[in-house]
Amino acid sequence: MTKEPPEGRHRGNPAKSDPREWHGHRIITGGDLGAVFAPTDEPEVVRRARRRRRLHNSVVGFLALLLVLAVILAQGLISGWVRLPSAAPSTSAGPVDECPAGPFPYLDPATVTVNVYNATASPGLGGTVGNALNERGFRVDRVGNSSVNRSGMTALVLSGPSGLAAAYTLQQHIPGTDYVLDERTDASVDVVIGSGFQELLPAEQAVAAGPGALSCPGTSTPDGQ
Repeated sequence: MTKEPPEGRHRGNPAKSDPREWHGHRIITGGDLGAVFAPTDEPEVVRRARRRRRLHNSVVGFLALLLVLAVILAQGLISGWVRLPSAAPSTSAGPVDECPAGPFPYLDPATVTVNVYNATASPGLGGTVGNALNERGFRVDRVGNSSVNRSGMTALVLSGPSGLAAAYTLQQHIPGTDYVLDERTDASVDVVIGSGFQELLPAEQAVAAGPGALSCPGTSTPDGQ
């Protein structure tokens, strides 16, 4: 009887084992991995990669721009050349029926904090008046708009009980104003510029004012509260 050689062997030439197989399982080699994950030049894949890079660069650029604008805004607020819009003053108390008893002293404008509001149809008038008062030494804090605008009024000057002397001082620079007493507790003063405003009194004349009384010609509540 002729004996057949075991499977996988030939006469006189033993079968060589495959180093990429182990107990019937194929071993993944570096070459196999390279063939699977090799860089591709397929047009669609390249276009997607480019789009992702452009999107990434756009997002980074936008965030950088926001950061720069935030720094500029913060510096402007600190320096005072940028002012955020502020709420108009409340005049619910209306002009007083009787002026507070005086006389009141004329104060150093550097000690008076003023908020300026424009109630006219002339854009930028509040900023113009605010700059003029600032040049005269007043501490201009807020500049904004107001809906309070009685027919033909020159301006309203508002303060609380602690700001009577400051209101009197401001009135010496703006002739023809009506005084309004409100409930604020600090010594700040608001001025609401009306359609009858023309210009500030000459600085020399205003500074020369001595102690005096507030100007309170109005007796009715202004419109537009």
